[in-house]
Amino acid sequence: MKVVQIPKAGADFELVERQIPAPGSGHVRIRVQACGVCHSDMVTKDGLFPGISYPRVPGHEVAGVIDEVGAGVKDWKKGERVGVGWHGGQDGTCPECRRGDFANCANVKICGISYDGGYQEFMIAPIDALARMPESLDPVEAAPLMCAGITTFNALRRSGALPSDLVAIQGIGGLGHLAVQFAKKFGYRVAAISRGLENAALAKKLGADLYIDSNVSGKSMSALVGGLGANGTLLVVGASMDPIEVPPIELILGRKRIQGWSAGIPTDSEDTLRFAEMTGIRPMIEKYPLMKAAEGYARMMSGKAEFRVVLTI
Repeated sequence: MKVVQIPKAGADFELVERQIPAPGSGHVRIRVQACGVCHSDMVTKDGLFPGISYPRVPGHEVAGVIDEVGAGVKDWKKGERVGVGWHGGQDGTCPECRRGDFANCANVKICGISYDGGYQEFMIAPIDALARMPESLDPVEAAPLMCAGITTFNALRRSGALPSDLVAIQGIGGLGHLAVQFAKKFGYRVAAISRGLENAALAKKLGADLYIDSNVSGKSMSALVGGLGANGTLLVVGASMDPIEVPPIELILGRKRIQGWSAGIPTDSEDTLRFAEMTGIRPMIEKYPLMKAAEGYARMMSGKAEFRVVLTI
């Protein structure tokens, strides 16, 4: 099978051939149909996470079909359509898992970091990383929903906002263009914040009721706190490295808060996929074949992609 791997931290992508692997106990083999290229893939590319072993295959926006099941697998069958996202499994024994908080597992596995991800024709995944995928979804469109989609969908539905509440989305990019769509379908009054008036028409097309021309960065996130209503929440899903700086008085007055949010577990992914199927929400994508993964990654890192890069396999 064809595989795109990182031979060592900071190295270039390389296309190699490997033997098709057999799934072990509690695992399945997936015939990958599409894999999104996410900014977080730089964690694998540049060795930014402790304990990554190389060579390693990136990719945590996987859409495909179960090709073979390992020993002890009962609830998953060959031929089922599945996805694998950032959450690649949990230990089931740590204090967080014992409370059912699998997303915060102390020893969480991450697809494409803890084990080989979706930049390959076949991959092995543990069953606790699998999400069932609706038959009607195109795998190329479904793949970005496994990270960008679940992150925005899950954050919005857990935000505490109610239908008709004003919700502002900062940035109409890889995450934001999906967040605007989800927010509108949730029944919110949606304000889109982005750079340049040329994005106003796109914001309206995606469902935004209002458009605000502004910068997008950690510094600009800080400025948003002053615009929160009473008991308002600034939900942070973009992994910028520059700090958010807020005077404490801005949080005290109105009892405002800042909360970070990561993606979610496979059942959250299933909810995201079903909701997207029901409502017609789809990502805007640019497609690259697997053998051009390096070009797709460079396009994503350039910030010029509109708006998700997906490898077709």
